[in-house]
Amino acid sequence: MDRAQQRSPWFWVPSISFSQAVPYVAVMMLSSVMYKKLGVSNTDLAFYTAWLYLPWVIKPLWSPIVELLGTKRRWIVLLQLLTGTALASVALTLHLPEFFRMSLAALWLMAFSSATHDIASDGYYMLGLPTQHQQAAFVGVRSAFYKLAMISGQGGLVYLAGHLTVSSGDPAWAWSMVFGAMAALMLALSAYHQLILPRPDTDRSHTGGGALWKDFIHTFRSFFQKPGIKATIGFLLLYRLGEAQLLKMAAPFLLDPRSQGGLGLSTETFGVVYGTVGVCALVLGGLAGGVVIARFGLKRSLLPMVFIMHVPDLVFVYLATALPTSNVLISACLAVEQFGYGFGFSAFMLYMVLVADGEHKTAHYAICTGFMALGMMVPGMVSGWIQQQLGYQYFFIWACVATLPAFFMTALVRIDPQFGKE
Repeated sequence: MDRAQQRSPWFWVPSISFSQAVPYVAVMMLSSVMYKKLGVSNTDLAFYTAWLYLPWVIKPLWSPIVELLGTKRRWIVLLQLLTGTALASVALTLHLPEFFRMSLAALWLMAFSSATHDIASDGYYMLGLPTQHQQAAFVGVRSAFYKLAMISGQGGLVYLAGHLTVSSGDPAWAWSMVFGAMAALMLALSAYHQLILPRPDTDRSHTGGGALWKDFIHTFRSFFQKPGIKATIGFLLLYRLGEAQLLKMAAPFLLDPRSQGGLGLSTETFGVVYGTVGVCALVLGGLAGGVVIARFGLKRSLLPMVFIMHVPDLVFVYLATALPTSNVLISACLAVEQFGYGFGFSAFMLYMVLVADGEHKTAHYAICTGFMALGMMVPGMVSGWIQQQLGYQYFFIWACVATLPAFFMTALVRIDPQFGKE
């Protein structure tokens, strides 16, 4: 056995988890903040960045290609190289006259490579950590380093972009430096993983392509034949209907000047109050939600967790009405809302585990995440237009009203009373 095969998972599990989060944060959060600071309207910002969810919506459709062609190790290394190239392309386009269109094209490339990288990485974890004991032992490590990347991106990199903007007076240059730094990181991770990643004997190309495609079709058919599937799909699509719109407009609201109904935060302050305090509260909420479900089970916990997730959305109505100037108060409000979001989202994630349980659980879970992403993409696309028609105050009231379908769908789904209990 070669030395790479004997390496501890600590050499590669944290770094792969971190690398999965970097492009996702760039696409889902940094792009919105960047375009806002570069003068893109809320309507265009929301519509075009929401479209970037599409690769995560449809990634189950090309998952067999990752199985058929090459090894998952090779996919990981090459896709990280491609992601780094796409990040560098964003950095190089921001001073061009057609920067919006050209940078979006690069972000599209990065989104597809990131979604495919997720498929390969999730499969590689199961091959590189072949026993359930190993997989359970490192599930917390994966989550911790994924969240660390989120905090580093939404907090540290946004703060850095704000600081560079203030010192240079050129936001395009500042964001070019930030995306250039992310590109260098991803290219370094690609080179590192080429050297470090083990080569499991089970990680190989599949020659029985016809059988794999036949099984792929059967997998999709069996998902849509599950009992109560209509209620399940409705739940997956509508659980975050209000949150999907609110999240897309949160950054523009916090950054827009008070004359336009926003809070007028600097980019640096935004990185602290939303990207750091908010993400930390999100993580704590997720941990607390897991504890509650383990104690009472998902069935008993779900409706209260839906309330705790959605009622704190009202803090945005308060912020848009009162327009407070205290960063401490703003941070506290955002912490409450993000804690509730993390708390309720843990129930959503566990429900997807319940739906996917049984034969083809990995593929069925991927299908669930596709519906989850679709439920974020479509509402997010129209959120900017709605906000510009209503203004921030009435938009956030509308977002709270849009949470009501989640309560309705919660009453329709079937859950085993013992599911989720320790």
